[in-house]
Amino acid sequence: MYPMPNNPDLHCHSTVSDGWLSPTEVVRRAAGNGVDFLALTDHDETGGLAEARAAAVAAGIRFVPGVEVSVSWRGETIHIVGLGVDADNPTLAAGLEQVRAGRHARAQQMSDALAALGIRGVLDGALTFARNPALVSRAHFARHLVAIGLMPNVDAVFKHYLVRGKPGFVETRWAELADAVAWIRAAGGVPVVAHPGRYRVSDDEMARLLAAFVEAGGEGLEVVSGSHSDAKMSKFARYARRFGLLASRASDFHGEEESRVDLGRCEPLPDGVTPVWSRLIDRF
Repeated sequence: MYPMPNNPDLHCHSTVSDGWLSPTEVVRRAAGNGVDFLALTDHDETGGLAEARAAAVAAGIRFVPGVEVSVSWRGETIHIVGLGVDADNPTLAAGLEQVRAGRHARAQQMSDALAALGIRGVLDGALTFARNPALVSRAHFARHLVAIGLMPNVDAVFKHYLVRGKPGFVETRWAELADAVAWIRAAGGVPVVAHPGRYRVSDDEMARLLAAFVEAGGEGLEVVSGSHSDAKMSKFARYARRFGLLASRASDFHGEEESRVDLGRCEPLPDGVTPVWSRLIDRF
């Protein structure tokens, strides 16, 4: 039996989706920060996992193959992380391909909406920041708008243009919650609700979301996230205990300039929860 990790980080991104670093660079940065159990979880894409696994072997850290699936639930976009997935599983691969097709359509619609405001060529600009053209995201649009001097930083772009109610926001129908959970489980993975403190839902709605997630076969909740305050970590530890969910710890690192917490630098799990890595430790 393997020892329990001292510094796990089970959610981060590379240039295969909307991160700033390549899979190899992500792993090297994580190793340099003392991470000993790392999951790469790019949005709707597993194309960076083989490279990251090889880099982890070279760096001497344990690697968990992962993915982050975009889900639509009651008008809100929810992200479900899959930990320990088989990237070659045909059910998961087909599901992710379906979701990526929705991303391409959204990108064109966002560009058209911004062009109507007189901000032209935004999709072409976003593509210069996207190493993977199949995964053009709002982050790539935001980086382009910062680069042309329209806004001072990515957060400002989101607030003024890219969130619900703003002119560049495009409503998109992602995967169904039950489908995303089923894809992850078919690939041998552990489904985890990502950064629950970011969703604009009431406490009652969060309870309904987690109940539906558990009913579908979901197993984990990101109690510790780079976007969670101490109060939110305590709150979601209570939700994990209430719904019998495993607790995850994750930075959700995208890049040094855009992430609140660096790889491996998030807080430890609160007391009284069962770590999700207890389900993964003997497999990876």
